[in-house]
Amino acid sequence: MTFRLAWPVLVLWLGMLVPALAQVIPPPMKQAPRPASPGVVLPGPATPKDSARSQGLVTDTETLRRIDSLRRANSGRLEQIQTELLTLKNSSTDKRRERDLITEIMALRQVDSLRQARARQYIDSLKQYAKGFPVAPHGDTLFYVYTKLGPFSPRERAQLTEDKIKRLQEGVFFSPDSLLIYPSEQTTDLMYGQQVLQSINQNDALWQNVSRDSLARAHRARIIAAVVAYKDANSLKSIAKEIGLTLLVLIVLYFTVKYVIKLFRWVRLKLRAKEGTWFRGIKFGNYEFFNEQRQLSTVLLLATVLQWIVVLLTIYLVLPIVFSIFPGTQGIADTLLGYVFNPLKKIGLAFWNYLPNLFTIAVIVAVFRYVLKAIYSIKEEIREGNMAIEGFYADWANPTYQIVRVLVFAFALVVIFPYLPGSDSPVFQGVSVFLGFLFTFGSAGSLSNIVAGLVLTYMRAYKIGDRVRIGDVTGDIVEKTLLVTRIRTVKNEEITIPNSSVMSSYTTNFSTAAPTLGLVLHTTVTIGYDVPWKQVHQLLLEAARASEFVLAEPQPFVLQTSLDDYYVAYQLNAYTREAGKQSLIYSLLHQNIQDKFNEAGVEIMSPHFRAVRDGSSVNLPAQYLPKDYQAPKFRVENSDEPKG
Repeated sequence: MTFRLAWPVLVLWLGMLVPALAQVIPPPMKQAPRPASPGVVLPGPATPKDSARSQGLVTDTETLRRIDSLRRANSGRLEQIQTELLTLKNSSTDKRRERDLITEIMALRQVDSLRQARARQYIDSLKQYAKGFPVAPHGDTLFYVYTKLGPFSPRERAQLTEDKIKRLQEGVFFSPDSLLIYPSEQTTDLMYGQQVLQSINQNDALWQNVSRDSLARAHRARIIAAVVAYKDANSLKSIAKEIGLTLLVLIVLYFTVKYVIKLFRWVRLKLRAKEGTWFRGIKFGNYEFFNEQRQLSTVLLLATVLQWIVVLLTIYLVLPIVFSIFPGTQGIADTLLGYVFNPLKKIGLAFWNYLPNLFTIAVIVAVFRYVLKAIYSIKEEIREGNMAIEGFYADWANPTYQIVRVLVFAFALVVIFPYLPGSDSPVFQGVSVFLGFLFTFGSAGSLSNIVAGLVLTYMRAYKIGDRVRIGDVTGDIVEKTLLVTRIRTVKNEEITIPNSSVMSSYTTNFSTAAPTLGLVLHTTVTIGYDVPWKQVHQLLLEAARASEFVLAEPQPFVLQTSLDDYYVAYQLNAYTREAGKQSLIYSLLHQNIQDKFNEAGVEIMSPHFRAVRDGSSVNLPAQYLPKDYQAPKFRVENSDEPKG
């Protein structure tokens, strides 16, 4: 009997429970994440974002409304069962029917409890994404509206409630006791007189996880506190206090600015009094960058600029204090302070967030610094001859080090570049590309000179101090760089030749072989056929040996380079190690040749010389002629030949 009675009850209970659990509750719509600490949100005109948010809340409200309609249906059925139970208890005729009704009540209550738990779980999931609309009459948010009521969306409900609260605040008389709570079957209304400020339904209560009456009391308390605070802040007494406090702040500001100006005036007088002791000028080597008067004037100018910066900063910081005294201008105060503190906050946060990259850059710089030190040590060893590399000359050490150093710096920049602030910015990348184009096209000629300078370095065509001839320029190398080569001629003329021009011309180096093999200097004289060639050779060699700059070994020698119509060309060749004194050596050689030939009575008749010997003196300087020498007279002889 008991089993037969329990079986229909179990079937009935499962028949009501399964459809209730089978109610499909769609997942909440994803909306913009809710901020951790919502600030002041002022209502404004509807935007596409607000419309999407409002539509999402409306959809969620429809889902909650379907759940609530099932709850109300169960509530109606519970009332019917309870009425029937009262009737059965009064009659006491059908105990079996009474037990069935009690079992059904228990099943309905359990289903309703499960449905309410599902609704609570659904709302909790919505709170992770949904963002309600604030009711903020004058900037301070009192509460949020999340659900739709009748034809009004959540945003419209929040706006209407906010407007009604503003009218209460602007009214002359306000009685907190007149703000009453009127509960009804579907909503709980907050009414001031005949005006409904807000209607709270069951979904509003579910959002806050409280009952409708508790939520209505909480909203009533917040509205009353907001209206009373607004009226207190805008009362005549409060306004008088605010005006007095403002005047006090302005007076303090006036005296602060006044004494700041006096302080800087005293500082300027003190600086002028220390003109001869504190200010002695600034020198870079022999150049006086700042004299005493200029240095003092600069410091006084900086003091004046600092004075006005302090004054303006003081005024700027006091203005937000003045605006914050009046409730209506507190937004201006926040804005003014934001102009200063928001950039500082951004700079501080940016610097804090950049610290890991900064540490990374520091490590990279340290590593490359020690790499360069190691390369520099190797360079010095090669340059000083302590380390020898086959085929690598010591004078290549410095230029090779410079090339390797540039490559190391370029590689370091490539490694560091991703860690630089703004390196991934399109603007930064565009500027980098633009500068690269400028450098490439603007330095086309310079790059050719640099390449030529590198080639000349490794060709070892010349070095500093060498006597060279480049093209038609002869002189000593005084400087060679990657771009140009500078030559100082024997006339102390400094000539700058681009390295590309050096590469395109020929170069004669007189100093390379002079220290070892000796530089051969040569000069040519032409002597008539009437003088024996052996005598000419002897005189030329004696003239060469008479010079202190000519080497005895290897010995000088004479070459007969040509036999011309009127004379023979004799070339004197002499060795010297003083390549830089060619002009002086040639001059001494020519002097010695003249002296030796004049002493020997040999006339240098070159390249062409014509003379009538009869009646003419010998073509020699007077000091080389005998003291009793007289020029021969011109002779004419007559012949007495018989006439035919």
